[in-house]
Amino acid sequence: MKRSRNLKIVATLGPASSSYSAIKEMFVAGADVFRLNMSHGDHKTITKLHGIIRDIESEFKRPIGILADLQGPKLRIGTFSRGKEILEEGDRFRLDLDPSEGDKTRVCLPHPEIFKAIRPNSTLLVNDGKIRLEVMSCGKDFAEVKVVEGGEISGHKGVNVPDVILPLAALSSKDRSDLQFACELGVDWLALSFVQSSADVKEAKALVKGRAAIMTKVEKPAAIDQFDEILDSSDGIMIARGDLGVELPIHTVPPIQKRLIRKCRGEAKPVIVATQMLESMINSSTPTRA
Repeated sequence: MKRSRNLKIVATLGPASSSYSAIKEMFVAGADVFRLNMSHGDHKTITKLHGIIRDIESEFKRPIGILADLQGPKLRIGTFSRGKEILEEGDRFRLDLDPSEGDKTRVCLPHPEIFKAIRPNSTLLVNDGKIRLEVMSCGKDFAEVKVVEGGEISGHKGVNVPDVILPLAALSSKDRSDLQFACELGVDWLALSFVQSSADVKEAKALVKGRAAIMTKVEKPAAIDQFDEILDSSDGIMIARGDLGVELPIHTVPPIQKRLIRKCRGEAKPVIVATQMLESMINSSTPTRA
């Protein structure tokens, strides 16, 4: 099977697309690379999917790329005694290291790295940016915040800190284990999450030792600020529009995307644009004009 197009399609595999027939159908339909999400799949499942892809590769005598996407560090709040609360605009709220369940006035944020990095007027985003908090005062184990944009808040929701570089490594202990497993399995690419500087990429490359190529995910504003250095250290780039759209004003994402793509093409390095790509086609057979 030959394909003449330069544009490639990356398809993420999940529970509904884990059988031989489903993956083969996706490949025949046009998928060039299959993404394995290390956030959800266990090693047994990933091994099975990898084997199926390689079998299809042999059947069609055409290379198929396999990309293992590492989870990266996850920043989440704790739980609430009533399950959830409603925060109103103008409310005062507290984030701290106390592991007890939260209420209308406070909740645990079990990440001391965040408290070390934030300052008064820093912004904290909860639940993919649906709730926006402004830091009024803070210390080594707490932050007093004002609710700028309110809404429902419940346990284990993600937290974004767009204004600062967090003193967090891009590779968690889980990522290190997954990285070694994926390299031994024989994946072609490793997608690196939560990259803030080229040092994060270099650390991953030292662990990979040439066994796979590194696809750096641009998810943080800090990665945009240091993009030239990150691009130089990476084998490829993934522009994660969903995460960027949380931490940056949404209207700034398209021009940033175009600028980063131009830089990647100038260095002859592959670049992936991910998240909300032709999303309207979930419910329609044709895309919108947007």
